[in-house]
Amino acid sequence: MDPIILKSAQLSERAKYRIISLYSFSVAFAGFFFNPPEEIASGLWSIMTSPSILLSDYFIIGNIGASLLNSGLLMLLAIFVASRSKSLMNGPIIAAVFTIGGFALFGKNLYNTLSIVLGVYLHSRMNKDHFGKYIIIAYFGTALAPLVSQVSFGFGLPPLIGVLAGNLFGIGIGLLLPPLASSFVRFHQGFNLYNVGFTAGITGMLFMSIFRTLGYDNKGPSGTYQEFNPFLLGFFSLMFISMIFIKYRASDKPIGYYKSILSHPGRLVTDFVSLNGFGFTLFNMGILGLVGIIYVYAVGGVLNGPTIGGIFTLVGFGAFGKHPRNSIPVMAGVFLTALVFGDGPGSTGAILAALFSTALAPIAGQYGPIAGLVAGFIHMSIVSNTAYLHGGMNLYNNGFTAGFVAAILVPVIEAYRKENENEG
Repeated sequence: MDPIILKSAQLSERAKYRIISLYSFSVAFAGFFFNPPEEIASGLWSIMTSPSILLSDYFIIGNIGASLLNSGLLMLLAIFVASRSKSLMNGPIIAAVFTIGGFALFGKNLYNTLSIVLGVYLHSRMNKDHFGKYIIIAYFGTALAPLVSQVSFGFGLPPLIGVLAGNLFGIGIGLLLPPLASSFVRFHQGFNLYNVGFTAGITGMLFMSIFRTLGYDNKGPSGTYQEFNPFLLGFFSLMFISMIFIKYRASDKPIGYYKSILSHPGRLVTDFVSLNGFGFTLFNMGILGLVGIIYVYAVGGVLNGPTIGGIFTLVGFGAFGKHPRNSIPVMAGVFLTALVFGDGPGSTGAILAALFSTALAPIAGQYGPIAGLVAGFIHMSIVSNTAYLHGGMNLYNNGFTAGFVAAILVPVIEAYRKENENEG
């Protein structure tokens, strides 16, 4: 890491941008260690012309090198747009960048995300607002990127008509999301960290219902990468370990200060960069990254496009509400449910449910680990039934599910707490 960047415990915005950019560039550059340029080029084309609905593992559709390049380039593009919009490199932006990078391994690409961001930009212009006010919605709104790809390439439309219609749908989605996202946050009271994922699920359900009425349906892709790859394990492990060690150059606070992050419930909006500093935020992100890797291999899984995407989202929200104390209980709830009532915790679907169920981390943070376990149980019970509603058009299916879990569980907990307080 460039010592010029880390020469002060009080990092400038430029330094923060450079550090996150270096991580993004390293993901893109790593792709060339897995495949030669000609294979990466053909793999990128396959990725960008695929329907990309859940669960599309770009390691299979393209190849590992193309997937990593796609991921890194989308992260760098998101950073560039954030910089041009004069956004601070804070918790929400970091969460969005890493989430985009993660889902760029199984659903988002350089083609299907741009029209949605453009739609949000047009919304900001129509309302005479600065785009920076809506940039988080624009980034997380790319959860509906598969809708653009499916209309473009999956419904059998003539190529020109498909591409035109797909991008018009993308722009329309971008125009719809800002008012919907601000409204739906009240549904789960900020206890679902993936608020736009819930909004995207409702929006995807609307469009999928219309498509089915018109006689169009989605055929889900099959198969995920299932080989153990020591180079993927080594690369991502080193990435997360480096985040832990950057803390010692980016913050002069003692290690015990980490308790301050662990004390936050994590409910929206909890920006660890603003509250606890960039150095300890990276430290927390690195810890969560290692937790994610350990969990994947502990249950018998492998690192593929979707599972790395889940880990990246866990890491990104390590800047925006998640930490081990509020995340692990929810993951444990999913694990126990899959172990006792499901087909086991080692399938890609069960692993993703565990990693993404941490959208409900604020419930464990606010009400304790038992509540987190219950949230994980309910989440695992519901999540397998929600993807049909939006036909795999919403990549954040777990965020969609988490909205319902929070809306069901939080009022019940609050009611019993008030009852116990009154009895006391």
